[in-house]
Amino acid sequence: MAIKKKTVIIVAVIIAFLGIIGVGSGYTVYLRVMAPNVAVQEDVSLYVKPTFNLDSILVQTQKLQLFKNDGSFEWWANRQNLGSHLTAGRYVITPGMSNRAIVNLLMSGRQTPVNVTFNNIRTKADFAGRIGEQLIADSSDFVAYFDSSAYFSTLGLNKDNFMTIFIPNTYELYWNTDAEGFVKRMAKEHDNFWTQARRDKAKKIELSPEEVYILASIVYSENDKAADEAPRIAGVYMNRINKGMKLEADPTVKFAIGNFAIKRILFADLEIESPYNTYKHVGLPPGPIHMPPIAYIDAVLNYELHEYIFMCANGDGSGYHLFAKTLAEHNRNRDIYIATLNKQGIRR
Repeated sequence: MAIKKKTVIIVAVIIAFLGIIGVGSGYTVYLRVMAPNVAVQEDVSLYVKPTFNLDSILVQTQKLQLFKNDGSFEWWANRQNLGSHLTAGRYVITPGMSNRAIVNLLMSGRQTPVNVTFNNIRTKADFAGRIGEQLIADSSDFVAYFDSSAYFSTLGLNKDNFMTIFIPNTYELYWNTDAEGFVKRMAKEHDNFWTQARRDKAKKIELSPEEVYILASIVYSENDKAADEAPRIAGVYMNRINKGMKLEADPTVKFAIGNFAIKRILFADLEIESPYNTYKHVGLPPGPIHMPPIAYIDAVLNYELHEYIFMCANGDGSGYHLFAKTLAEHNRNRDIYIATLNKQGIRR
């Protein structure tokens, strides 16, 4: 009887001991899974590409020194087969997150959008590069889409004026948005921008939204330093358009040459054969020469009513111009400008 009692006690002790071990082991697992494991004190973004596996994630997290314990994250990520269930996107990791929360986030697709900003862009290649820096697709993806997509034609646009669809601003998009998704989103933003009120103003001045954008691009190129002068510059060009005169805009010549740094247009430059050379061709060029800010688009829609048909930079570097109603007055202004360039030693 005593032996049986002793056996029962031993068994009970063993069970209790195993229970303690089990509780301790369970608590250890709990800590590895549920306890905060983020070492940094601010939000950090992880960028997951479609080709990524667990090793790719670990390289990124280690570079960021994201975890207090890298091994515990890797252990739980392997347990959950994270490498086979990653969803591409940008994910924001916040202080206090556990391994479980991070793994679940990366598997869920609940990504955080990025702010995509573009402005002050002249060429298709520059634009592709700017967007490629901010989204998963690189610049070559955007150039390829710009060149080959038939989508622009469905909007009534062509290879010259398709850039008019892009209204400079900051937009919230998912990082894994591809070139097609980006363009279609911008088409919606374009339609939102061109309210009925703006369309009515464009119709009143007998320009299409695309033509307004193109003219705004010239106005912006004339003076990107002082938007307050934009309505007056737009008025000069509208007067020329309404009179059937050539625009004779120097920025269009620079665009045709492909050199935006030159400060002095030579007579030889005016002879370059290009549809963008408004010294040789009447009317607007076939496409924009710059990406005009919204203020300049509205400056064209609300251009200043006056009788000026000539303008010339004043040469002081402010961006402002001298305006004239007659050729004689303009020639005097031009002589002042040339004398200023000569004094500064600017030959090109």
